[in-house]
Amino acid sequence: MYYSSYLQLDKILNAQELESDKRNQHAHDEMLFIVIHQAYELWFKQVLFEVRSVHGILSQPEINDNSPELATINRRLTRVVEILKVLVHQIDILETMTPLDFLEFRDMLRPASGFQSMQFKELEAALGLRMEQRHGREYYTSQLTPDDKTRIEGLNAHQTILELVSAWLDRMPFDDHISVEGKDFWAAYGDVYGSTLQEGERENRKVYEQLFTDGGVLEGRVFTQSARRAALFITLYRDLPMLQNPYRLLNHLLEIDELLANWRWRHMNMVHRMVGMRMGTGGSSGKGYLREAAIKHYVFGEIAELTSFMVPRRLLPGLPEELESRLGFNG
Repeated sequence: MYYSSYLQLDKILNAQELESDKRNQHAHDEMLFIVIHQAYELWFKQVLFEVRSVHGILSQPEINDNSPELATINRRLTRVVEILKVLVHQIDILETMTPLDFLEFRDMLRPASGFQSMQFKELEAALGLRMEQRHGREYYTSQLTPDDKTRIEGLNAHQTILELVSAWLDRMPFDDHISVEGKDFWAAYGDVYGSTLQEGERENRKVYEQLFTDGGVLEGRVFTQSARRAALFITLYRDLPMLQNPYRLLNHLLEIDELLANWRWRHMNMVHRMVGMRMGTGGSSGKGYLREAAIKHYVFGEIAELTSFMVPRRLLPGLPEELESRLGFNG
């Protein structure tokens, strides 16, 4: 095996064809533009590879939380997090190109646009961003080929990471009713939580009851009440040995959401710096579209909101001895 043949470098290193050179109008920075976007697509491929493997593990009828499976999920999500950090940093490299440098070849790209990246759209769909939640839904697939449009719309029928995590939380091995000194845990915790609220936060107690004690199905939410309870319980008692890996999984998902949001904001600001308020090459409104997408395209908001219902460690209700033992190293 030879290095260049194994990596198929002939294909990779000869895949940069400058449109400006084809027109005898050489634009030096077009090479950087192409290489950066090709690198993005290679990293998207790796991220999708990891996310699909996590999807496969979470799709099993049962997951033993004390087995290597949960650790495997966390290792792969850690890798996704580190790759996304690289993707955010790549914008620093792209910003070494000035607006005048970009204008040398920008109009030659129309109507091609990063908005047509199928792998990024697939990643958003795999994580849990449904078609009806996307900003500018009518525009979202309008710039795709008919085959790509069909492919993306078809992903809406597939189970997502968000849905699989909800199902995993639903079957977490907790008692249906945890008692704290003879009182239901969620009622007892609600009293403790309520005592920590400031004057302007009193309505939060009603929201807590709606989410964790009323038992109703809430429109627009993926998590069931039992999934929300499990997620909050894991977050509160994360230091117990059996809950450390489940907490890491939830935290990785928040990191992924945050890094994707960081990337969208950095991209939006870069676009504003490069082209101001002009339209994108694919026909979008440019900065305006990117801004709204950055605000609306969070996937794991139901996990992020759990911090609204936390109390200091010193106020956490003590757990029954039998349950605490089960969640210990010998559980």
